[in-house]
Amino acid sequence: MRGYCHWMRRLGLQLRSTLWDMTPRDHRQSAREFRRRQIVSAVVVVVGAFVLAFALGRTDPGSKEFYGATLLLAGVWTVGAFASGPIHLGRIGLDETVAARPIVQPILVGLGLAAVFVVGAFIVRLITPLADQVREVLNFAGEGSSAGLLLIVTVLNGIAEELFFRGGLYAAIPRRQVPITAVAYAIATAATGNVMLSFAALVLGVVVGLERRASGGILAPVLTHLVWSVTMLYALPAILPPL
Repeated sequence: MRGYCHWMRRLGLQLRSTLWDMTPRDHRQSAREFRRRQIVSAVVVVVGAFVLAFALGRTDPGSKEFYGATLLLAGVWTVGAFASGPIHLGRIGLDETVAARPIVQPILVGLGLAAVFVVGAFIVRLITPLADQVREVLNFAGEGSSAGLLLIVTVLNGIAEELFFRGGLYAAIPRRQVPITAVAYAIATAATGNVMLSFAALVLGVVVGLERRASGGILAPVLTHLVWSVTMLYALPAILPPL
């Protein structure tokens, strides 16, 4: 029992350092640099939402147009992130000069978040309208899709989304960055017209936003996003197979 309590305490401390305690950092930017981030980020959100709507709303699963549009989307997020200004990797710990890069913790957070979504998928399977929404997304991982290419697209878009939403956009917001970037991510995803995809984006956005706030960079959000998205790519079709 004592060993279990000790393990739970260590887990709690790790989660706190990953999701809550802020590592000291000096990422100050001038008023001109801040304004530039805001203008670039506003333009990129609109362009990215348009491309995303086309990628999932007007292309066939597994088609050349689908892969082209999703790769274009990754390019939009990435270019927008770096065009807005410097992007930081971040650290976790009490002192930025000695704190480690966040690697193991965000991977575990991604696995935990994926487990929550897997449980949720079993519940959603019982609600036909919601299950149909999920299956609409899963169609793009079904017949006609190359498994290897789909994995590459998933990884590239996951990295690109975090570069922009938890990188450039996050740094363009003066306060309440976590909820604002999460909502912006969900709104951009809403361009697909899929409610479940937008809900997933909102939940994921809050978690990775907390990691961004704590670490001061995009490495933790990227790792969590990739672990979550790749797990969902393979787990959800097994739970909600096409009709």
